[in-house]
Amino acid sequence: MTTRALIEELLDKTGADPQAPVVDIVHALIDASPTEPSPNLPVGISEAAGLFGLSAHTLRYYEDEGPVAPARDAAGYRRYGDVDLRRLVFLTRMRLSGMGMAELKRYVALVEQGNRAPPSAARS
Repeated sequence: MTTRALIEELLDKTGADPQAPVVDIVHALIDASPTEPSPNLPVGISEAAGLFGLSAHTLRYYEDEGPVAPARDAAGYRRYGDVDLRRLVFLTRMRLSGMGMAELKRYVALVEQGNRAPPSAARS
């Protein structure tokens, strides 16, 4: 499943049942999709913005704030791959739900930290 198809299916499934747990839907879709990258990726900032109905300015803001960090090509242009686009699906959904940028940044930092316990949680 391409990332574009994944995004469209996620939007369809979450729109059809607003009470459905989005996390479960995302996990089901990701687990059902192949791990091979789409031949149409990565995409530039304009195409990425178009996929989500956002402006390029908004994507640059997300990058400046830290929740998304697309790679750059040799010319310095942003290139959004599968991971970046999936992160944008999450970011746009959470922003629509009312989550603020500070909370998003904290959540993304926790996700990137993985299963490691923070130093304050270490037992003595």
